[in-house]
Amino acid sequence: MIRLDDGGGHEPIAVVDRNGADESVHCGSALIRHADGSVEVLAGRADVAVYPRSSLKPLQATAMVRAGLRLNARQLALACASHDGSLVHLDVVRSTLAVAGLDASALRTTPDLPLDRAEAEAWLAAGGVREPIAMNCSGKHAAMLATCVANGWPTEGHLDPDHPLQQHITSVIADLAGEPVVHVGIDGCGAPTHMMRLSALATAIGVVAREQGEVFRAMTGHPTLVGGPFRPVTVLMAAVPGLMAKDGAEGVFVAALADGPSVAVKVADGASRAAVVVAAALLRRAGVDVPVEIDHDLAPAALGGGFPVGRVRSLL
Repeated sequence: MIRLDDGGGHEPIAVVDRNGADESVHCGSALIRHADGSVEVLAGRADVAVYPRSSLKPLQATAMVRAGLRLNARQLALACASHDGSLVHLDVVRSTLAVAGLDASALRTTPDLPLDRAEAEAWLAAGGVREPIAMNCSGKHAAMLATCVANGWPTEGHLDPDHPLQQHITSVIADLAGEPVVHVGIDGCGAPTHMMRLSALATAIGVVAREQGEVFRAMTGHPTLVGGPFRPVTVLMAAVPGLMAKDGAEGVFVAALADGPSVAVKVADGASRAAVVVAAALLRRAGVDVPVEIDHDLAPAALGGGFPVGRVRSLL
């Protein structure tokens, strides 16, 4: 059994204040991998093993492109997305499936409602129910199916870790990270997710950015498709031209510039509200111009009587 405390040493990285007094604290690990390859650990440990969760998607998409997947930039951005579930997002997912001669019935994503609350309410008001295509990972799953078709691999069982698609993805992730994956588990969407050291995750996302290949260009060119217009990951990418960023469940966040640093954050208690705020602080520490005006859009405010009375702030 791999335990989180086996790679412990997490330290305070963010606090939440309310009316001028600190109310909660988040611990975790956070680091910068500079353009020269040096690693600066700002909190915790570089060798803590983490599941990147959806922060893994740019690496998975890179593996699929290496396997011969051919999609346009919008479709590839959706392959890397944890999308809101808007009609725009779902139309692109359907177009990816159409490339492979498939439709939404082929998806094996865990049925769900749209991730965005407003989109979910509209979906339900229209009589919708939980469906695989509405799940925020459906773009990745559509790309996985298209990769199978392009290679003549069976679509049946394509989420099994022993399937040729998943074996190829595991191999490419290890290549990008420069070391073998620590462990393979199953993500919430049903696809394999690869545990790796936090420093290896920063290395891998940095490689994808430096290569400036199809995945990098798709994500930086279509940040709204990667999340949604009000999602922190999209806000951050839109504010910093050329920044590739990806959020992941359980408090993971990665970001990288082609000619600059890459950063990786893991919040020990899984709080996503802290991860993006810390990532923005790391980028600033590395010399990246992240506008301070966006800070209030990167994490939900602490509310009192329905009004903002506090915020999440990085300690780094």
